Amino acid sequence: MGTPDVDAYIEDFTAFVTASPSSYHAAEEVARRLQEEGFERLDERDAWPSGAGRRVVVRDGAVIAWVQPDGAQATTPFRILGAHTDSPSFKLKPNPSSAAAGLSQANVEVYGGPLLNSWLDRELRLAGRLATRDGATHLVATGPLLRIPQLAVHLDRGVNSDGLTLDKQRHVQPIWGVETSGEPTDVVAHLAALAGIDPEEVVGHDVHVADSAAPARFGRGDVFLASGRMDNLTSVHAGLTALLGAPDDAEHVSVLAAFDHEELGSESRSGASGPFLADVLARIGAGLGAGVEDRRRAFAASWHVSSDAGHAVHPNYPERHDPVNRPVLGGGPLLKLNANQRYATDAAGSALWAAACLAAGVPTQQFVSNNAIPCGSTIGPLTATRLGIRTVDVGPPLLSMHSARELAHVEDLAALGAAIGAYFRGA
Repeated sequence: MGTPDVDAYIEDFTAFVTASPSSYHAAEEVARRLQEEGFERLDERDAWPSGAGRRVVVRDGAVIAWVQPDGAQATTPFRILGAHTDSPSFKLKPNPSSAAAGLSQANVEVYGGPLLNSWLDRELRLAGRLATRDGATHLVATGPLLRIPQLAVHLDRGVNSDGLTLDKQRHVQPIWGVETSGEPTDVVAHLAALAGIDPEEVVGHDVHVADSAAPARFGRGDVFLASGRMDNLTSVHAGLTALLGAPDDAEHVSVLAAFDHEELGSESRSGASGPFLADVLARIGAGLGAGVEDRRRAFAASWHVSSDAGHAVHPNYPERHDPVNRPVLGGGPLLKLNANQRYATDAAGSALWAAACLAAGVPTQQFVSNNAIPCGSTIGPLTATRLGIRTVDVGPPLLSMHSARELAHVEDLAALGAAIGAYFRGA
């Protein structure tokens, strides 16, 4: 495929996804890596510098970073890479500690649209943040702690013929210990102890379930990668690595915008339907002396590449895909199209993406849904609608999307990073 250093790229990605078991961890890991490379971390409550620089700001589980070149002016356009930090899973409910049949359980609710059966019989971890009475938040993550045990075939004789049916309340509550006192063991107190804080000080939590297994390469030639949260940490990582290589003398401002809550519809202060990106772009523009007309001129010349995972043709279900457009694992990142604007790609966006892939020396392939099976959507149409910035939807092809453990081709992931790097360089 012409993509250099695939092994190094995948090694770095696996380290990134391992360090990012929740959206909050992912945002902080992006910021940490950027700060190590000289980016200045900003606080939204402070006045921001107006000159050239490399900067990053975190809002809850979202992160936006940018490279502002020396020659930037009020009408300088933006080149934005949009992605999201969250993944389908489960989230701890309030008062999450319960017990049944002598076992400690964690009371969870479904987050987004996970493939429920894929979470059965896996060693799982908890990760997220705790809030204390003083208003501070504390990141916390466990090792392997929980499991959702499946009912044995002896007690469900029809499971292999009639199919598995899971009740979202009764059948997906994980176990995490043995009860000896008759009272449920406090899972929040366990998390507080790991975070080094007094459990009595914890007044709120945003804690998710994640697969604890490390990412692993497999298959002939180690061409496949299995990992949790590839939808959509693959795109966050690609944008991160590309931004690190973004030039300081470009004719645009390079921006990575990784939002939270995409799996829920993006309607939050840190989601793509919220004000985060608009706030950051407005403050960058204000620092450049941009008025209303300058801002609209800059947006009219700007681009947004929305990168999110897409579907490769499943070899066991080929009829579920478009009969003509047949993207495959190893064929390069996807250009995603939809006549009903579930993806925001148009002809101009297709040309932009083709130029980026050509400059990077990587192939690309087109994805469109089977007419009888409507596709999902992305942050692309949301940003295009809110800001009026031209948008193109792309992403890596996956199998097992929304599984606890998704599947990709390693060269597709490296090619995505290379293409986004070319996009930030102005291709």
